[in-house]
Parts: sequence; C-alpha cells; structure tokens
Amino acid sequence: MNTGKVDVLLGLQWGDEGKGKVVDVLTPRYDVVARFQGGPNAGHTLEFEGQKYVLRSIPSGIFQGGKVNIIGNGVVLAPDLFMGEAKDLEKSGHPLKERLHISKKAHLIMPTHRILDRAYEAAKGKDKVGTTGKGIGPTYTDKISRNGLRVGDILCDFEQKYAAHKDRHMKMLAALGWTDFEGLEETEKLWMEGIAYMKEFKFVDSENEINRLLRESKHILCEGAQGTMLDVDFGSYPFVTSSNTICAGACTGLGIGPNKVGNVYGIMKAYCTRVGSGPFPTELFDETGKTIRDLGHEYGAVTGRERRCGWIDLVQLRYSVMVNGVTELIMMKSDVLDSFETIKACVAYELPDGTETKDSPYEIDNVKPIYKDFRGWKKDMTKCKSQDEFPEEFREYVAFLENYLETRIGIISVRSEEHTSELQSLRRI
Repeated sequence: MNTGKVDVLLGLQWGDEGKGKVVDVLTPRYDVVARFQGGPNAGHTLEFEGQKYVLRSIPSGIFQGGKVNIIGNGVVLAPDLFMGEAKDLEKSGHPLKERLHISKKAHLIMPTHRILDRAYEAAKGKDKVGTTGKGIGPTYTDKISRNGLRVGDILCDFEQKYAAHKDRHMKMLAALGWTDFEGLEETEKLWMEGIAYMKEFKFVDSENEINRLLRESKHILCEGAQGTMLDVDFGSYPFVTSSNTICAGACTGLGIGPNKVGNVYGIMKAYCTRVGSGPFPTELFDETGKTIRDLGHEYGAVTGRERRCGWIDLVQLRYSVMVNGVTELIMMKSDVLDSFETIKACVAYELPDGTETKDSPYEIDNVKPIYKDFRGWKKDMTKCKSQDEFPEEFREYVAFLENYLETRIGIISVRSEEHTSELQSLRRI
C-alpha cells in the first residue's frame, strides 16, 4: 500500500535557529505537526495575530485551526509547566484540547528530576554542562535505565508508581549528599495539579496514530527541538542535550520507519550562537560578537541567558547536513549582518598538529577556525521582499554557501517578524 511521507524540520547548529517561526510559516500545507524529542528546555518564540508566544512542549502548529498536533513518545513532559503553557494558550482563544494529542509513551519529568539535575551539575563543578535545570537529563537517564514514569502510567495506579519513583530519587540524592529541598512540597502540589489537567487531553499510542495518518495520505511535519550539535550522539559531547535531535530522532521519537521520511528541512542562522558551556570554534569575544548579540536579540527564550555569538561555521554545517540528510536549507537572520564591512565564514579547521581539515573531528575544543572573507552588502535587507532586491554581495555569499554545503538554500528569512523571501525561483517550500 502506498502511504504518505513525513517531512522533518530541524536546527543545524546549537539551537535557537528559529525553528518555531518557520514551522508557523509552513504549517498551512500540513495536516499534522508532531514534536519528536526534547522537553521544556527548548523554547520556540512565535508571533501570531499580533501576540508573542513561547512554546516549550507544545508543537508550533497549535495556532492553525483544524490541525492535529502530537507530542510524541520521544518528548519528556513536565505536567506543571505544560499546564501553565497550555492554559496561557487557552486564555488567548486557542482550543488545545481539540487539537493536541499526547503519546502515552512520553516520559514525565518529576519534581525530583529537577533536584537531581541541580545536584549532578553541582557535583561536576567547573566541568558542568550548563543545563537549564529543568530535569531533562535525569528524566532521559531514567528512561534509558528502564526506571521511567510515563504518561500512560497516569491511567493506572499512578500514586503508587509516583511514590516508588520519588523514593528512589530521594535515595540517590542522599547518596550525593544533597540537602536542599526548598520548595519541593509546593512544586509537587502544582505538579499533581498538572497531572489532573493533563487527563483532560487525549492520550494516544502516537506510533499507531502517526502511521494511520500516513496511510490516509495526511501531510505530516515533524518538529525538532534544540539543534544538531546538541545531539547526544553526534553533537559536541558531553555538552549536549539528552536526546537525538537529528532526523533519525523523528523515527524513534514518533515510531515511523526511515522509508517514511520525505523532505528534511535544515534551519541555520547566517551566523552561530550557543547557550551554555561547550566548545564553539568561531565564538567572538570582541565587540563584533557583542554587536551580533545586540542586533540579533540573542537571548534565550526560556532562560533569558545571553547567547554566545560567532561567525558562521561551514565545517560544522556541512557535518550537520550530512548526518541529517538535509534536502533543503533555510537561512535565518541574514539582515543581522547588514552593517558589517566584512563577513567571515569558517571554511576549515586547523588541528592541534597544524594540519587542516574540512571534516568535523572527534573533538573541536582545540581547533582554530580558518576563515574566508566576504564583502559586506551594506544594505538594509529588511526592505527586501523578493530575491531580485538582494544586493550582489549577498548573492555571492549565498552562492558560496550553497556550493560549499552542496545543498540548496530555499528560503531566506529577514525582518524581526520573520518575513520570508524566496532566494531561488525554482520553487518555494
């Protein structure tokens, strides 16, 4: 039987590429939007009908009427944070309970997971990963060690299951010598209210639902969180998240076969940013980096933390294109670089032994970026409404990127409200 395909949309750098905004642009042509990994540490900022929203766990297609939105089994969910996010959306007139389905196999972030997160980070000292403290890592750890609490558990003997998991966590914290439990009782109360609220939603076996929808030839968009370089296997380990953020994560995070994947849309910024600790070869510590941060409003949607900023890293991007099987690129925030006389792009790494490589090595802590300079376009790109209005210098820059990455850039996004201009006339996604 012929079935439909899922398209996958994901970030190619260290997150914060603008995935949520692009999903909102693309959703009109899809019947279903599904989140396949991550948790409330990933914030997608969207502007819809003049209002701004930050979505942490809920798929970005929730604003489109008549769409099915699925939180897949690969997601970890905090009931209290989910309740707050969902109620805010409901207040603004979006009927979530009619549109949102939650996988029974998604794992629950417990209050004690957050305490474990803090305890583990404190134990690492100067080697801390720089987590958001939302309990994501400990929840995925429990999942992999077969000790997790799942959404489906809410439906049967939940209180006993919760108590057993909490007791186990408390013993682990005691072994770590952790004594700070301030606010746990209040958090638990709100968390349990979140559990009661979640029962008002439809719990599904999302793998069955997704594949049924495919057999019905529905168009499905799989929405990733974080970015490729935060993937637990292929990112800058150990400074990564705890899930598979790459395209393969859509298969395991939703229960679909790899032969069901159609287009893979990779989102990148015209420069690089990163939040938290970890290697960042093109990071700028000078006034240029600060200027990029200020012009790009580079602050975390969830944490508010300043993002580290640097020039675009094409070695890293080509690696991301490869491991994801990207079929089309989407470039965001090109206009942030409008005022620069010179634009730099990292085209190779110098390794500690003095040799050069265009392949991403096992460790990138001690590599030196080798740059190619481009003439700045010195034009306000926010005024551009079509590819014909792009300055010549910018066209040359984009042509180089496409050639280096061996992948077409299908959409370029400019303006704070993310107006999109088609770069090439072949088609628009």
